[in-house]
Amino acid sequence: MFEWNPEYSVHIQSIDAQHQNLFAIGRELYAAMSAGQGKTALGRILDRLVQYTIVHFAHEERLMKQCQYPDFAAHKAEHDALTAQVVNFQQEFHAGRVTMAVQILQFLKEWLERHIKGSDTSYAPYLKAVAGTVSVHGDGSH
Repeated sequence: MFEWNPEYSVHIQSIDAQHQNLFAIGRELYAAMSAGQGKTALGRILDRLVQYTIVHFAHEERLMKQCQYPDFAAHKAEHDALTAQVVNFQQEFHAGRVTMAVQILQFLKEWLERHIKGSDTSYAPYLKAVAGTVSVHGDGSH
């Protein structure tokens, strides 16, 4: 379900690596749910996914601020909205009010794909043009 696709690459190494990690944690969560693992195991993976998402967003926002990205406020608003949604789901899950469902994972996967292919792909050329300090691999090689 959470398969990385090279078309998701923004060609900024640190961002691509973090995006790949988000997909990997999503795959782990889906596999655990599919295997019928218990709430405790799912909760631990969900917590890692939420925490890593927050760390990743902070990293992107730091780079955008350093480069004075003009659409920073709109991009941060997208980050804030998803963070609020996943933290709310995390709290509801731990409180026993909701269960892990394929629909939740589908929502996360689709949001991640849409965000990367839309918003993240929009800021990448600007960051690469402005910042010599950003680690870039334009040809897809490492």
